[in-house]
Amino acid sequence: MLKTAVIMGSDSDITKLDPCFKVLDKFGIPYETRIISAHRTPAAAVDFASGARERGFGVIIAAAGKAAHLAGFLAAHTTLPVIGLPVKSSLEGIDALLSTVQMPTGIPVAAVAIDGAANAAVLAIEILATAEPDLADKLNLFRRQMTDEVLEKDRRLQMKTPE
Repeated sequence: MLKTAVIMGSDSDITKLDPCFKVLDKFGIPYETRIISAHRTPAAAVDFASGARERGFGVIIAAAGKAAHLAGFLAAHTTLPVIGLPVKSSLEGIDALLSTVQMPTGIPVAAVAIDGAANAAVLAIEILATAEPDLADKLNLFRRQMTDEVLEKDRRLQMKTPE
């Protein structure tokens, strides 16, 4: 199975990535985590992104706040799918969101919600599942379980609510 790279621009982003790690672990996805800054360590970012496919990665999650150029910078140096995870650190994360999604034609970055680490992991898994039928089965089960949980909550609510 291909690995997922989880790259953060700063160690201050690590706690925001906990939901991502939990989802990847739940699905048994192998991943590696790095701190690489598009601004402070650009050579390391180029080296990582340009060699990621050869090192067995299938998708990259890039978490960054403020100017949040990390996802776009990595995407410019690889043809692997890159998922941008804007992190709330200033301006309520709007600056990071806009920096993540406003990419030029030909260098796309998928983006999830501000601090949407769990969804970044799920999207990475969906991408990997295009080539892994067993993973697609796990995603279908995951979705059915979510549906069942919501229906059960609704059932309990209806039992408490007078007609």
